[in-house]
Amino acid sequence: QVQLVESGGGLVQAGGSLRLSCAASGRTFSMYAMGWFREAPGKEREFVAVISWNGGNTYYADSVKGRFTLSRDNAKNTVYLQMNSLKPEDTAVYYCAADLGGGSYYREEYDYWGQGTQVTVSS
Repeated sequence: QVQLVESGGGLVQAGGSLRLSCAASGRTFSMYAMGWFREAPGKEREFVAVISWNGGNTYYADSVKGRFTLSRDNAKNTVYLQMNSLKPEDTAVYYCAADLGGGSYYREEYDYWGQGTQVTVSS
């Protein structure tokens, strides 16, 4: 079992930055690829970014590429999503998720999910 807790969300003006954290319980954290997804009101949950178990590979949605950076610290059982140059369209609830496979763009592939953290970007 892996429990995930997101933090770091909030209200920010367009062009600003936030850093989301996802803290995981359990000694097997380093076995999991970790992904971030987001869900805006009235929209489906969509892929944002994923990082491999050792941090060696990262992939981003086109909509956030060049603005968001995903990293992880396995010693702290934590992944970080640095979000820069935020836009109003980034407003959503952001979820982290753990995938015992190699990581995926598809939410169905993930084994565990956090409760989410709200990010609101004002124009």
